[in-house]
Amino acid sequence: MRILRSDLPHCPELDGAVVVIDVLRSFTTAAYALARGAAEVVAVDSVEAARALRALDANALAIGAVGGGAPAPGLDMGNSPSQVAALDLTGRRVIQYTAGGTRGLVACDHAGILLAASLVCAGATAALLRKLAPPSVTLVVTGTWSDRDGDEDHACADLIEALLRGDDPPRAPYAARVRDSDFGRRFSAGTDPNLPEADLDCCAAVDRFDFAMPIQRTPRGLVIQGMERAAAAGPGRRRAVG
Repeated sequence: MRILRSDLPHCPELDGAVVVIDVLRSFTTAAYALARGAAEVVAVDSVEAARALRALDANALAIGAVGGGAPAPGLDMGNSPSQVAALDLTGRRVIQYTAGGTRGLVACDHAGILLAASLVCAGATAALLRKLAPPSVTLVVTGTWSDRDGDEDHACADLIEALLRGDDPPRAPYAARVRDSDFGRRFSAGTDPNLPEADLDCCAAVDRFDFAMPIQRTPRGLVIQGMERAAAAGPGRRRAVG
């Protein structure tokens, strides 16, 4: 399997198998939502799209954040995995918008196989890719911005690549890189209420969940569902948070 790297601006050019990575916090939050029983997570590329979908489903939960991490206006809550982990989302649809991860998913409109990933499901992501065995896979880092090194996403990509190559490295260094990244340090500083340290703890929990997050294209948009490592097809069970 050929393993390539890319970034958010190049998502529209990518084809084949693509893994869009957002550790802080899009796809960590999505994973916790699935683990808390959400029926699905619908990824959208604008606040307006999230509001429109929310208006069609009174039971849905719309979450999201704008660049820098502040809650997206007009949605039910911000993009916080620690807050999501405290909810019972059994059977509910979650609608998610973020400035990096979900925008990247929507932009990858030429991908034949599309997955969302973060460190909490890195091992399961690699396991699913090995099962699917595409000739190549592109790992997309979405966290690199003018004021951020994105090393939290590079760490996740490095771990997935190592696992795809048959290695089984110690996990602690990858968690440390999330905490030590430019964005990670903003959470540990404790100076921004929109960036709680509890979220950083959630995001640095390597392989917390034993499911990958493949994307299904549906009439209602891009749907993230959880697929266990051992599942041959269809959404798997999710390991509950608690």
